[in-house]
Amino acid sequence: MPASTTAAPKGGRSANESPELIKAIPVRHPGRWAGAVLILGFAAMMIQSLITNPNFRWDIVGTYAMDVLVIQGIGWTLLLTVLSMAIAILLAIALAFMRESENPLFRSVSWVWVWFFRGTPVYTQLVFWGLIAVLYPKISMGVPFGPELFSFDTQDIVTAFVAAVLGLGLNESAYLAEIFRAGLKSVDSGQMEAAEALGMRKSKIMWRIILPQAMRIIVPPTGNETIGMLKTTSLVLAVPFTLDLTFATNGIANRTYLPIPLLIVAALWYLVITSILMVGQFYVERHFGKGVDNFSRTPEKKTAAKPAATAAAEGNDQASAESREEKL
Repeated sequence: MPASTTAAPKGGRSANESPELIKAIPVRHPGRWAGAVLILGFAAMMIQSLITNPNFRWDIVGTYAMDVLVIQGIGWTLLLTVLSMAIAILLAIALAFMRESENPLFRSVSWVWVWFFRGTPVYTQLVFWGLIAVLYPKISMGVPFGPELFSFDTQDIVTAFVAAVLGLGLNESAYLAEIFRAGLKSVDSGQMEAAEALGMRKSKIMWRIILPQAMRIIVPPTGNETIGMLKTTSLVLAVPFTLDLTFATNGIANRTYLPIPLLIVAALWYLVITSILMVGQFYVERHFGKGVDNFSRTPEKKTAAKPAATAAAEGNDQASAESREEKL
C-alpha cells in the first residue's frame, strides 16, 4: 500500500515545522523609574546633609559614643528591659489562662487587670510607683484587723530600680496577656478535646500541646513588644531612676551644652540593640515555625519536559508491548 503523504497547505507551514516564537514586548513602568529617581535623590540629599552639616558635630558623637556613663547606661537599660519583660511574660501567661478559665472570678480578675494597666499611661504608672512610699510608708504582714506579724519600710524595699521594673513589667503584662490569649485561641479546640479524650490533664494539655503551637502566633508581636520595652525604659525618669541610657546622654548634654550630638549617640545605641533583638526574633520565629512556615518555602521539584521524539518512542514501545500481551 503506498505511503500517504500530507501536503502542506498553500502559504502555510508543514506539520513538522515548529511555530514561530511570539515576540513579546515587555510592559514599561515609567512610574517606577520616576519613584526610584525621587527616592535616590532624596537619599543623596540626606547623606550630603549628614556629611556636610557641621551642626551634627560627629566628632563629639565619636568622643562620647563609648563614654563610661553611656556604656553603664546601656547596661542598666538592658537590665530594665530583661527584668520587666520576664515579669510581664510570667504575668501574661497566668492572665491569659485565667481569661480562658471556666471560673468567673478568674476571668473577672484578668479582665480588670488588663482594663486598668492598659487603660492608664505608663508614665502615670511610673510616677505612682515612684510615690508608693508616700501612699504606703510601711509594708506589713499580719492578720486582717488583728495583730501585725512583721513590717518593713517601703523605701528600703521598693527602691527606684525596683519601682521602675515593677512599673514597666505590670504595664506590659496587660498587653502581652491579650497577645497570649490570641495565640491560645488560634489553636483548634479539637486538639484540646482529643487530648482530654486520651485522659490528659488540662494543665499538661496547655503546656505540652496548646502553648507550643500558639508560640508561632505569640512570638512576632512579643518581639515587637520587647523592642518597644527597650525604648520605653527612657521614661523611668518619672520614678525617678537616673542610670538608664537616655538620662546618661541627657546628663552629658546638659554639661556640654551640646544636645544634638548626645541625642545621636543615644539613637545609635538604641538602633544597635534593636537590630540585635530583631535578629534574635528572626531565629526564634524560625524555630517555632518549623513544619508550618518551612512548608511554603520548600522548592518544588521540577521535572524536565521530555523531547517529542523520546515521548513518541516511549509511546510506540508501550503500544507494541500491549499488542504482544494481547496475542499471548
